[in-house]
Amino acid sequence: MTVAVRVPEELSARVPVEQRGPGLDRDAVRLLVSRGTEAEHHAFVELPRLLRAGDLLVVNTSPTLAAAVDGRTGHARVVVHFSTRGDDGRWAVELRQPDGRGTTRAWAAPGPGTGVRLPGGARLVLEEPLSRRGDRLWWARVSRDVLGLLREYGRPIRYAYTERDQPLSAYQTVFALPSPDGAGSAEMPSAGRPFTARTVTELVSRGVRFAPVTLHTGVASAEVHEPPYPERFAVPEESAWLVRATRERGGRVIAVGTTAVRALESAAGADAVVRARSGWTDLVVTPGRGVRVVDGLLTGLHEPEASHLLMLEAVAGRAAVGRGYEEALRGRYLWHEFGDLHLLLPG
Repeated sequence: MTVAVRVPEELSARVPVEQRGPGLDRDAVRLLVSRGTEAEHHAFVELPRLLRAGDLLVVNTSPTLAAAVDGRTGHARVVVHFSTRGDDGRWAVELRQPDGRGTTRAWAAPGPGTGVRLPGGARLVLEEPLSRRGDRLWWARVSRDVLGLLREYGRPIRYAYTERDQPLSAYQTVFALPSPDGAGSAEMPSAGRPFTARTVTELVSRGVRFAPVTLHTGVASAEVHEPPYPERFAVPEESAWLVRATRERGGRVIAVGTTAVRALESAAGADAVVRARSGWTDLVVTPGRGVRVVDGLLTGLHEPEASHLLMLEAVAGRAAVGRGYEEALRGRYLWHEFGDLHLLLPG
């Protein structure tokens, strides 16, 4: 793996940046900028002057769901993480053990047919593992409308490295838009979190454009780093046109988050042309596959074992990612969804 070091526990961002001191806004995080193997330290508010007129930022508009619900199976308490809604009405779910600080470990389900009692008299039944790679995620049927259940009883997914529960608004980015069918992401597309209306306005005034795409992210448990599962995405015609126009004019296409990379690259043909597309994607971006249209990436800091690092290597190269993470550790940057950002640009 690229990063063969342990991230100290104290480098986990335990609360959103705006709760760390008076007068702070979401854009008060730090920004590490890698150009090839050269790394520079900045504040996120400097982003507008670090980009160029003609650059295009591709952003994920998926809203975050209150996807965690308490339940019971037998005499055991569990937390159900609702990950992805399938076309057949089933949901991909993960059962986890509550520990008073969010969740720490996945709960090993006995097997198909396991039932979970949910609030309001609802019942969930596991049917089959999502894949052959393990039994962490299951396809399950629920006796009532899940989106209604989440609105009534759900809360944002939280892991033990954070300090306390946060309102759902803390997990919505400035780009989040309601989906017509109520769908959304189990976990926040967190690279977009530091953007504020002020940041967006300044970027636009400097000639940087935005292209919205949608990718509804599933759960990404902190202790299990697996390749991403299939997820629903959409790249609208207007955004596909903006990507094509940017490339034709010599601008840079910069994805805001690994989810935007997955959506955009899923819409790119073998000819490296992006066209409007929607549906399910099982694309895993690796250095071997490479990227066809993405020139740069703005992303959070990922744990050393995370499969997302392969995507970073595909965009920027192994040496650049390794050097960047050395600087992030040396500079005491903060990890996870409320943490600092890393901008990878061509050298």
